[in-house]
Amino acid sequence: MEKIVLSNGLRVVTETIPTGRSVSFGIWVKTGSRNEKPENNGISHFVEHMLFKGTDRYSAKDIAEKFDAIGGNVNAFTSKEYTCYYAKVLDEHLPIAVDVLADMFFRSKFDAEELAKEKNVILEEIAMCEDTPDDLVHDLMCEAAYQDHPLAYSILGLKERLLEMTPDHLRAYMKEQYTIENTVISVAGNINDELIDLLEQHFGSFDNHGTSAALTVPDFHGELLFHRKKTEQNHICISLPGVRSGDPLQYAMVLINNAVGGGMSSRMFQEIREKRGLAYSVYSYHSSQADSGLFTVYAGTAPKQTKEVLELTKEMLYELADKGLSEDELDKGKEQMKGSLILSLESTSSRMNRIGKNELMLGRHDTLDDMIAKIQQVTMNDINAVLDNMFAEPLAMAMVGSTDKAIVNVRRDDLVLLRSNS
Repeated sequence: MEKIVLSNGLRVVTETIPTGRSVSFGIWVKTGSRNEKPENNGISHFVEHMLFKGTDRYSAKDIAEKFDAIGGNVNAFTSKEYTCYYAKVLDEHLPIAVDVLADMFFRSKFDAEELAKEKNVILEEIAMCEDTPDDLVHDLMCEAAYQDHPLAYSILGLKERLLEMTPDHLRAYMKEQYTIENTVISVAGNINDELIDLLEQHFGSFDNHGTSAALTVPDFHGELLFHRKKTEQNHICISLPGVRSGDPLQYAMVLINNAVGGGMSSRMFQEIREKRGLAYSVYSYHSSQADSGLFTVYAGTAPKQTKEVLELTKEMLYELADKGLSEDELDKGKEQMKGSLILSLESTSSRMNRIGKNELMLGRHDTLDDMIAKIQQVTMNDINAVLDNMFAEPLAMAMVGSTDKAIVNVRRDDLVLLRSNS
């Protein structure tokens, strides 16, 4: 991995992979729904959509045809803390990808007619999420854990806020957030010495400087939220405090997640799906932000089985709080984690994502050997330190389903008492 700074101060991180013929190129901006306010919730995602709707040189159709004509892919995504615009092309077509994405980034028109059409597209996206309870429950879970903190905001935004947004709102938001300090370019693949001249040509005139607003560290709230919806299943999430991005205990957190519900051999999958057949989809995951994290377990099951699934899930959390992980789970988890890490770095896309996100959010880069060494160094003391943090607060819970009968009487502070006495 190599880091270069362009003449205007824009950071560029690259990783050369000479054995392939593809190149993945990304523009990362450190802004997402967490940087929004209640009155403009959804604007980060809206800007992302509008950058594909045409520039002075290229119409929306031209942008699509440019990449289709070279067999490449172009897309973007918005998260709670960052936005990324990216393309994957053959190495010989990298100048085309850089040209088009730079034009989108600097010279998008925000045409009023296109804006109106794209509002409707996003409203349909919101409606699709609301019609998908196993997606909706995760947004509800963030509200249960973070209440009115910006980390609880929906990335898609709110219908009434989106309807009020104008091209000027989007331009002003870009002026405030899309600064040199907030932006990183990452490139991975079969690249050569001409790359920096290419980037200077297209990004060297970027001169929008600014300072990022200070982030407010969220408090974890052990709340219970229920959304009534006519569904065939009840969709349940339970969350506990996790660890922040870059935390020295992040690998211990991943090992705990893998043991609880991170794969087919995990406790939840084996007990709830394989042994008892009570759910098709059951898993856990850890999401981390700059200053906080959430560990979440999810299950979707029939209303008549909801009580049993909840009881089994709580029993597994009881066992985790009381006994932690076994030595066997720790050893197997390390091997699983190393394998997953190495396999995940086999594509130019994954490498572009890793170096771009690391530079943007952490400002540092561990080598593969560094990461494997840190995985190997995780001890039971590290596991227990994470568990102490996880079970220091009453758990948060969210459910989307036809009735809240199974969850209203769930005690959410008993794990705190159990862990503190174990």
